[in-house]
Amino acid sequence: MDKVKFKERCMGYMNKLCIDITERCVGSEGNRQASLFFKERLKSLGWQTISQEFSAMDWKNDGAVLQINKQDFRVQVSPYSLGFQGAAQLESASTIAELENGDFKGKILLLHGELVKEQLMPKNFVFYNPEEHQKIVTALEQSGALALICATERNASLAGGVYPFPLIEDGDFDIPSVYMTEEDGEKILKLIGKTATLKISAERIPSKGYNVVGKIGGEEGKRIVVTAHIDAKKGTPGATDNATGITVLLILAELLQDYKGSRQIELVAFNGEDDYAVPGQMKYITENKGKFENILLNVNIDGAAYKKGKTTFSFFDLPKDIKKASSSSMKGYPDVKEGVQWPQGDHSIFLQYGVPAIAVSSEWFIESDEGQDITHTEKDNMEIVDIDKVIEIAEILNKLIKAIEKMQ
Repeated sequence: MDKVKFKERCMGYMNKLCIDITERCVGSEGNRQASLFFKERLKSLGWQTISQEFSAMDWKNDGAVLQINKQDFRVQVSPYSLGFQGAAQLESASTIAELENGDFKGKILLLHGELVKEQLMPKNFVFYNPEEHQKIVTALEQSGALALICATERNASLAGGVYPFPLIEDGDFDIPSVYMTEEDGEKILKLIGKTATLKISAERIPSKGYNVVGKIGGEEGKRIVVTAHIDAKKGTPGATDNATGITVLLILAELLQDYKGSRQIELVAFNGEDDYAVPGQMKYITENKGKFENILLNVNIDGAAYKKGKTTFSFFDLPKDIKKASSSSMKGYPDVKEGVQWPQGDHSIFLQYGVPAIAVSSEWFIESDEGQDITHTEKDNMEIVDIDKVIEIAEILNKLIKAIEKMQ
């Protein structure tokens, strides 16, 4: 392997995804540019490509202004919130009981305390939706509140490095909302009963997006599916989340461009892991209804190649022979280790359908989940990426795929 050549390739791919394309959130023009770039590169390497188109929601945000009792407070617009302009009495709720029993019709409602301890799952999210979250969403929708102000604390494990984090990130939830720091929330708690004036300048924009699926090899036996999501949150370059994952797929595609094995290899650029509706993942499930039983293994790359710590390969329900081949393929790479299992990634889709999986990520992110301030922020940029780790991951996956091919 010509590592100098592949290092240049990696830098080119990362620059394209993180710098040339300024935004990769689902539904945006940048997202479609990134998907097209990935597709055209696969085609140039001899891979058969398929686009799986779906409806998506883009969103425009020009900020928000909150004034209470002639005092201005800094707020941010909740992603995918509807716009709003009005004045109403300020009320508050900190528990589900207060929310269910209070009189909030026609009011602007401050949410704090227990209600905002973690980001609410989108109301129509099918993979994970705790009953407590559903109760909160239902109570909010039945409250009659005109708009919501959410005062959130830091919660890196569930919201990434963002502080304050948006309690609500849901294009299916129609009460306009903003969010602020816990400290500012304490300040406006003293102003309950006063008139709050709120203006939210935001707009939902119906759009399109698509997954890109690349295929190579024969059709005997079960296929191997290697995945990474191509989208990123608004406001972040998304270097490790997840331009490095897409770059691994592109390097792997080049390493396998002469693959003639009887088992089919599938590379998938998922579109929507960082979107409230995970539309690309839902589209993939629909397109593969009744076909998951024909998948031997999923390998998902997300959050990989951070400059600190080691690369982790986390194993989920692997058959003994594949686990042995995986461990063998990792030998000779001192910066690679078996990692702890973690559920927050697209590998969980395959696990739900009984498909064994490997999740590739960065040790530092997995172990620093509670306190890190990088994910989903502007800090997730090229400066934190170790390109050598990107190449190592692609090399290991190339070895693993060829080892599995020999098992037939």
